[in-house]
Amino acid sequence: MIDAQFPVALAHLFDTDLRYKGAMGGRGSGKSWGFARALLIQGAEKPLRIGCFREVQKSIKDSVHKLLADQIQSLGLSGFYEVLETVIRGKNGTEFLFAGLSSHTVDSIKSYEGLDRAWCEEAHAISKKSWDVLIPTIRKPGSEIWLSFNPELETDETYQRFIVNPPPRCKVVLMNYHDNPWFSAELEAERLHCQATAPKDYDNIWLGKCKPAVSGAIYYDEVAAAEEAKRITNVPYDPLLKVHVIFDLGWNDAMAISLVQRGVADLRVIEYIEDSHKTLDHYSAELKKRNLNWGKVYLPHDGRNKDFKTGKSAEEIMRALGWDVAITPNMSVEDGIRMTRMTFPRMYFDKTKCERLIQCAKRYRRAINQQTQEPMGPLHDEWSHGADNLRYVAVNAEHFSNEDWANSAPITANQSDQDGLYF
Repeated sequence: MIDAQFPVALAHLFDTDLRYKGAMGGRGSGKSWGFARALLIQGAEKPLRIGCFREVQKSIKDSVHKLLADQIQSLGLSGFYEVLETVIRGKNGTEFLFAGLSSHTVDSIKSYEGLDRAWCEEAHAISKKSWDVLIPTIRKPGSEIWLSFNPELETDETYQRFIVNPPPRCKVVLMNYHDNPWFSAELEAERLHCQATAPKDYDNIWLGKCKPAVSGAIYYDEVAAAEEAKRITNVPYDPLLKVHVIFDLGWNDAMAISLVQRGVADLRVIEYIEDSHKTLDHYSAELKKRNLNWGKVYLPHDGRNKDFKTGKSAEEIMRALGWDVAITPNMSVEDGIRMTRMTFPRMYFDKTKCERLIQCAKRYRRAINQQTQEPMGPLHDEWSHGADNLRYVAVNAEHFSNEDWANSAPITANQSDQDGLYF
């Protein structure tokens, strides 16, 4: 019998009726310590094969190897467990293994099929792909999947999978600093300092609450204000208002398209489309199927550049397809970001049809200089295309009109598109 201090909040880790066992919460909660202790205790009681995972593990230093080694000493189990460089073994055959999930495929992860426990630390960062690979692999009778994390965004895969839509036999508890029997005076001083100096971050760091956007997000405050004001909601199409179509052009990169209506004092983003490797005539046809009260199509400044495949510009192609086309004013990225911040308080987003655009706004960050750690220009990644599109919405906002087109016939779903028009 091992005599060990243990958090009451983690009692469910010993419940054999559960397959998924988790804890989420802020700094100083003792989640990781508790998980390590529970696994070491269970591994001492009977032979277990235990995998310890993170999304990314570049070396053993990135894993919970050191934490487990420290807890072995604390529990007085150094005579039972042998701590090796990349593995920990118990005298009864218990084994702890360590790996990063992002480096594994369906085939390469098969070596973990016989695991009894899979502990996923910092689980908020684990991607859908990694969960889809790991969960079917942990299928031994009586096997369990454990996850410990401080949530980041409510829309993260882990939060949606285990908190919003939990599977059967799943229990994830909220655990914070006041649940930690090892919470120290030093940690308390850190907590109070954060509460006083960084109140915007305190709820996430110490109370395990989801953030409105990722840390360092360019539009962090703007997204937070939109959520608080409930401007991310159901935004219905108003047939009395024109629907303006704002493009950020892309082929290998994403093509990003927002459908926006302008009210008396507000901008309503009623739909967002993102795709790649599709031609402009494809998007034109998809838009026309909606049979909306169309206004103008706004293309970015490079919409006038000729495409080498067709010799035509995006502007020429869209005009040929029957659209009334305007070109977004040429403005620097930084000036556009400032314009977007000024415009954001007027923006309403349809929660369902603009979910991807909202995620882009929440995750749009600056690149960081690796030598100076200073922020630079916006990071070009999977989220930047939607953020660029949002910037174009703001830059064009004052030009959106609800007047009928002059000298232009209405577009219908049956109007024939020209074949072979590419961008």
